[in-house]
Amino acid sequence: MDESLRAQIQTYLSHLDGLIRRGRPLRDTLEKDPASKSAIAATRVWQEDCGVTINQLSGGSKAHWLARSFSEAFLMRSAAGSAVEGAAPAEIVNRLVGVLEQAVASLTRSDDGPIISASSEAPPPHRFDFVHNLELRPVVEQAYTDSRRALEQQRYDLALLTSCGILEAIVTDALEHKGLGALTTSDTPAGKISDWPFQTRLAVAEKTGLIRSGCARLPLVARTYRNLTDANGDSHSKATISERDARRTGQVLHVVMRDLDPGR
Repeated sequence: MDESLRAQIQTYLSHLDGLIRRGRPLRDTLEKDPASKSAIAATRVWQEDCGVTINQLSGGSKAHWLARSFSEAFLMRSAAGSAVEGAAPAEIVNRLVGVLEQAVASLTRSDDGPIISASSEAPPPHRFDFVHNLELRPVVEQAYTDSRRALEQQRYDLALLTSCGILEAIVTDALEHKGLGALTTSDTPAGKISDWPFQTRLAVAEKTGLIRSGCARLPLVARTYRNLTDANGDSHSKATISERDARRTGQVLHVVMRDLDPGR
C-alpha cells in the first residue's frame, strides 16, 4: 500500500472514530427520551455528517455495499423481509454506528487490503448551492469542512467561530439578494447590509421571512462572536466556549441552511 493511501485511510479512521464517539451518546439519550428536541436536532446533523463520509468511502456509488448499509439503517423490516415504516430514532442511530464500525473494520483489514473505495475521488459535496454569490460558495464550503473538523478535534472555539462566520455570510448573501429596498421597515437600520451588526442581520432576515426562528437558540457567545476576534480576525480567549455552545451553534447553522434552501 502506498503512503498516500495509507495516510488517507488513517484520516478516514480518525474521522470515523469521531463519528462513532458522537453517535453513541446520542443513541443513549434517544433511548431514554425519544422526543428530545435537542437530541433529535443533534442527530440530524450527525446523520448528515455520516452520510457525507459514507458517500466518500463508497466512491459516490449508491450500489456500494457501505452505501446500501447506510440507507437500509433507516428502514424497518417486516417479518417477510419487506421494508415498512422507519425504525425508532435510537435504533437508527445504533444501526448507523454499526455501519461506521463496519467501515472501520474494512479499512483495517490486513489480508487483501481495505475493500472500501477510500482512494476513489468522490464528487465534492454542494451544500451551499443556494448561495447567490458564486465566489462565496467555495469559501463557505471549505469553512464548513473546517468547522466540522475543529469540532471533532475538540477545538470548540474555532468550531463556533467558523460556524458563526458561515451563518453571517449566508444570511448576508440572502439579504443582499433580496435587496435593501425590499427589506426597509420602520426599524431597519440605514447603511449597507454588510455594515449592520450580526444580530441585526439575523433579526431582519427573520422578520422578512428569509429564515425562521431557529436563531433564537444561538448561545450568547455566538451572538457576540465578533468580540472574540481581534482586528485581524484572529481569535483570542475572552470567553470559554463549551462543547455544548459549539454544537448548538452548528445545529442552528444547519437550520438556517435548510431555511435558505428549502430543497435540502
